[in-house]
Amino acid sequence: MRLYSAIEEHKLHFSLLHTKDDSPIGYEKICKKEDKPVPDDEIVKAFEHKKGEFVYVTDEDFEAAQVEGYKTIDITEFVPQEDIDSIFYAKTYYLGPDEGAERVYSLLVQAMEDSGLTALAKFVMRDQQHLGALRVREGVIMLEQLHYADEIRPLKEIKASKRKVDKKELEMAARLIDSFTGKWDPKKYKDTYRDELMAVIKAKSKGKEVHVAAEEAKEEEAPDLITALRDSIERSTNSRKKKPARRKSKRAA
Repeated sequence: MRLYSAIEEHKLHFSLLHTKDDSPIGYEKICKKEDKPVPDDEIVKAFEHKKGEFVYVTDEDFEAAQVEGYKTIDITEFVPQEDIDSIFYAKTYYLGPDEGAERVYSLLVQAMEDSGLTALAKFVMRDQQHLGALRVREGVIMLEQLHYADEIRPLKEIKASKRKVDKKELEMAARLIDSFTGKWDPKKYKDTYRDELMAVIKAKSKGKEVHVAAEEAKEEEAPDLITALRDSIERSTNSRKKKPARRKSKRAA
């Protein structure tokens, strides 16, 4: 199989320039002890196994540590997809058939669709073994890179202690949730910050200076929960009232 990235992020990439002549800023590999550049043939990967003591690790060492999933994707078991908590998902990839493997690929796709299950697998990528979940989406196998269980931080540090909940506040919170309840439509969510930043960049490229007026800091008391919930419900109700109703199209007789 061939691995493809499933995500194409639209991040803005910025360069660092020297203001005197707009030349790009470069970086050198500097020896911190000698304070001078080091050639690539004098640089090695190393692991600090004790404070101040390092072990050199070569390409041969990485190849010697062959485990499950080394240059392969080894399926270990099949589980219901709903059994995997979303906190374990890290990155998403597409898996396409390699040349000459279309029949086997189609067979796996059909078998997984019929079972309705998700395959758990191990694979090695960038010198690390990963856990993955294979599932089918629109006839294509997706590889979801998963976090290991010991990588998930415990909640004890941040979990709030149980306290008595006011009935009136709970009812208000339920109304707030109900007022915002809708259907998941990913297309309606846009990166508005990126759009605003691009507008600033385009304006400056045309010779316009863009400045944000400074606002005086105001010290405001934090509203109590019941007031905050009531204000949120009122804003939600008002915004929905402003939306024009859709007109039903008249069919020709």
